[in-house]
Amino acid sequence: MLTRTLTFSPEQDETFFQELPASAAVFLLRGDGEPYVSKTANLRRRLQRLLGVQTEKAKRLNLRDRVREAEFTPVASDFESQFLLYKLLREKFPKTYNSRLRLRPAPLLKLHLENEYPRASVTTRLGKLQSVSNEAGQPRDAENSDLRREDECGHVSNLYYGPFPSRAAAEKFANDALDFFKMRRCVDDLHPDPSFPGCIYSEMKMCLAPCFKGCSDGEYAAEAERVRSFFDSRGESLVREFSQQREHASAELAFEEAAAIHAKLEKLKPLLSQLPEIVQRVDRLQAIVVQASAEPGAVNLFRFAGAILQGPVPFSVEQSGEPQSMESRIQEKIAEFPSVQTTSGTARSEHLAILRRWYYRSHRAGEIFFADTNGNWPLRRLVRGIGRVYRDEKEQEPISFSATQALIPPSQPE
Repeated sequence: MLTRTLTFSPEQDETFFQELPASAAVFLLRGDGEPYVSKTANLRRRLQRLLGVQTEKAKRLNLRDRVREAEFTPVASDFESQFLLYKLLREKFPKTYNSRLRLRPAPLLKLHLENEYPRASVTTRLGKLQSVSNEAGQPRDAENSDLRREDECGHVSNLYYGPFPSRAAAEKFANDALDFFKMRRCVDDLHPDPSFPGCIYSEMKMCLAPCFKGCSDGEYAAEAERVRSFFDSRGESLVREFSQQREHASAELAFEEAAAIHAKLEKLKPLLSQLPEIVQRVDRLQAIVVQASAEPGAVNLFRFAGAILQGPVPFSVEQSGEPQSMESRIQEKIAEFPSVQTTSGTARSEHLAILRRWYYRSHRAGEIFFADTNGNWPLRRLVRGIGRVYRDEKEQEPISFSATQALIPPSQPE
């Protein structure tokens, strides 16, 4: 996993230190006892403190008499070092790596489709995904619009949307979004009974009230399908629906009705405008993260698909060989990423948490680009983004999120 290995001997420590780069790296020290794993902004200086001659009054950790070998990989970005450190700790400390990383799961919006009467809730537990992107990068069920889709075993899977910057932001978005629908907000497994008194949402006409048969099962399923379409399209389905209703009302000269629908549209726009671009259906979320590379003349590409983070894959900015457009070279490089293999839900949740931690930093290094609903990449934007990262320039577009979010500072754990 780490690319370089050096043997350490206290008698030849000066030669050892000279071979170390004075740059950022992830490293592992082997010797007596369990390995020491960490990351640093300056490998030579850090190992000189850990393996150098210790003075009598020094209280710092010193491993000079215990270490026999050092492994390391130079890195050029904090994103790469965090991801490499995660993989290394997960391998060496399978029982304690999570507490060492202080990795918090990402807040998600969950659409409970396994329930006979679907509902939405906020969770930090990522369950089984509806589908995993295939080798072409297309979601397997992209053209299937049925609400209660089944997997190979005939089980209905839930859908997950996110990641959100905080649980409060997820809950606010869910509450504000559900105000436009009449799907239930209670958490009970319903057993419809006409004698049931209902709740305040049914009294306020904000729920179809399946609890006391206030609607047919078909009517509730149709409303739940509208909610799913809203989340899947990041609100665009409801914008189209309201726009068509407004145009129809205007054509029928029902101006008061058209004004009421227009008011709904105006209420909807701020909700959608504050939605971070990364908040998508998790099983369809595909992204390319561009980071600086330790290799000269190159940047590193990471791919996120199927809730799994892959990389880094070096991309040479300086072209060699036959002339080829930057767009086609980027497409070929993205195709080099292996197809997503089935892995544990825990790993998917952790990879999503790593991406979320970096994305929501107030000052993040590197850039991210998302595939559209058809799996196509914004190649021109990628070309410009790669150029900015290579030249160490900042992204021109400002990053803005909901006022309810809790941003993660770059120098502190969550």
